[in-house]
Amino acid sequence: MPREADSNSVNFYIGLTLAILSTIFIGASFVIKKKALIKLSQYGTRAGEGGYGYLKEWLWWAGFFSLGFGETFNFAAYAFAPATLVTPLGALSVLVSAVMSSYFLRERLNLHGKIGCMLSILGSTVMVIHAPAEAEVTNLNTLSQMLIEPAFITYGVIVVIISLVLIFYYGPKYGKTNILIYIAICSMIGSLSVMACKGLGLSLKQTFGGDNQLTNLLTWFLLASLVACVTVQMNYLNRALDIFNTSIVTPIYYVFFTTFVISASAILYKEWELMTPKDIIGTLSGFLTIVFGIFLLHAFKDVNFSLSNLPTFMRRDEPKEIHLSNGSTTSLLQDPPSEEEVVR
Repeated sequence: MPREADSNSVNFYIGLTLAILSTIFIGASFVIKKKALIKLSQYGTRAGEGGYGYLKEWLWWAGFFSLGFGETFNFAAYAFAPATLVTPLGALSVLVSAVMSSYFLRERLNLHGKIGCMLSILGSTVMVIHAPAEAEVTNLNTLSQMLIEPAFITYGVIVVIISLVLIFYYGPKYGKTNILIYIAICSMIGSLSVMACKGLGLSLKQTFGGDNQLTNLLTWFLLASLVACVTVQMNYLNRALDIFNTSIVTPIYYVFFTTFVISASAILYKEWELMTPKDIIGTLSGFLTIVFGIFLLHAFKDVNFSLSNLPTFMRRDEPKEIHLSNGSTTSLLQDPPSEEEVVR
């Protein structure tokens, strides 16, 4: 028993270390790729306009491989530590990206944005904590039966249809002004890529265990699906990063991506059937917290407001001025004069 306990303790810390490394690499990848896109925008077609010049830029590839290393560490962490530890730690990548963006990209995130970012992370963490455990799947045959069930097929069809509508109709019209368009595409398609990745991991596990699955058509279907989904996902994530502030893109993408992955996983593995009322309430509370956090990020993103403005803002003896990001200034006046003051 002591030896088993020591082994579990070692596995826990290995998983914790891998998860932390994952958040560092993933958070840094957003900033590195953004740096490359800024560099390319000076002499080529921007990714937000459909350009693919970033494929020739070594700095962008550094960001791409940083993301790859991060996802690899994250995948490995699940083999050593429980998902209830690894998944919430993914939120740290948002903080890493925000800090690095302010240092390397000189991007500013106001007080409302910081609060919204923290609320989004908190809500996502609550959703993950209350999400039911994943069902045990030991082979591809079992997974193949799950993939053809009506609930998951319906989810997949809905995701593809909505993504196509966003790509071909709403994207060209509103993609440059509405940050949710490109991020929604990344997140929905990304949820399918995670399901394909899990299936490939199961296939490799069986193959290394002596049961060769490389001749199984499902293995190659999952591989093709993963490549296609990741290609679309990276394309529109690059567009979002090129057009919008990284400190805003990162938390919103994390929230949407986490939500869709949990939804897809719940539908595929039917964990929702095992959810208790406590977990249902926790999930709904987490989702509402996320929505409020996103609202703060969007509604006040152009307001230049920080903790240093609070003393001035709370004083009643002088007008409060708010500086917008476009250079204009607006004032919040004092309480309106009383009727006696007006008469005087």
